[in-house]
Amino acid sequence: MNEIDLSPQTLTAKDFATDQEVRWCPGCGDYSILSQVQKVFPTLGIPRENFVIISGIGCSSRFPYYMNTYGIHSIHGRATAIASGLKASRPELSVWIVTGDGDCLSIGGNHTIHLLRRNFDVNILLFNNEIYGLTKGQYSPTSEQKKITKSSPMGSIDHPFNPPALALGADATFVARTMDRDPKHLQEMLLRSAHHKGSSFLEIYQNCNIFNDGAFEIFTDKKSKAEETIFLSQGQPLVFGAAKNKGIKLNGLHPEVVELNGGISENDLWIHDEKDFYKAQILTRLFDHPKTDHIFPRPFGVFYETERACYEETMTIQIEEAKSKKEIDLDKLLRGREIWTIIE
Repeated sequence: MNEIDLSPQTLTAKDFATDQEVRWCPGCGDYSILSQVQKVFPTLGIPRENFVIISGIGCSSRFPYYMNTYGIHSIHGRATAIASGLKASRPELSVWIVTGDGDCLSIGGNHTIHLLRRNFDVNILLFNNEIYGLTKGQYSPTSEQKKITKSSPMGSIDHPFNPPALALGADATFVARTMDRDPKHLQEMLLRSAHHKGSSFLEIYQNCNIFNDGAFEIFTDKKSKAEETIFLSQGQPLVFGAAKNKGIKLNGLHPEVVELNGGISENDLWIHDEKDFYKAQILTRLFDHPKTDHIFPRPFGVFYETERACYEETMTIQIEEAKSKKEIDLDKLLRGREIWTIIE
């Protein structure tokens, strides 16, 4: 009789790839995100059958087809609601929500904020390309004002959402930002999200090269990246620039860009603290100014992380307490003599 090997198997990125044809437009940023997720998952030490990827509707929502895990391609905006139910009933699973700026923040906006405030231990990957790609280029909840699209030929008059600020407003316990064209940083943020106990909200700048090409080029192009981005690191000063000669200093509650020279050193700069909720809100708002008047670099990294009880754990405790107060015998109840009369 042949023995069955039940020892833990070492997984690789190939183990998480399926035989399905990846049907995104050539050059789409989704390819990079898929690749990094497939590289990170084997390092988490979680059995492949314990991963579940849930998506809504949109280009990003094809993600479950390309991951060799369990998955649900759900309905528009409801991935967060379905994930909540799954996590409540199967808390041991590693649940990942893949969504877009339209799916998550428009029709699914209400579900998103309630998942975050409840703090289910799930991970939200928000692919933000600032456009509706699947339906061929209408403006989305994150598109900038005056955006010319098929649904706004004279320019959008909507004020856009700021996803990390919205997440903080919903009391999310982990809020971060990364981008598709920085694989190393993307992997780091995926790991941080996975290791966080509670709802993690990771905004990923994702280029739609068909309907909104170059929306984030200033942050990804080698010629401008160093001057236009700042990467947050716990306990480190906010320094940026190709020569690392610039920084951000707080003047009361107002951030200022300063030059590092004989008069100002790194000791005078803002020191990043992921636990500081109030400074995290300032960081998420650094770019809330017209694109024609660009002043601050765009922050990437973990804005905020804190600990709070997870919904599914608290729910389980409450159920056990209820059971302990009253003996429950389902068979006795079903076979009992108690009857109900329905009066029309």
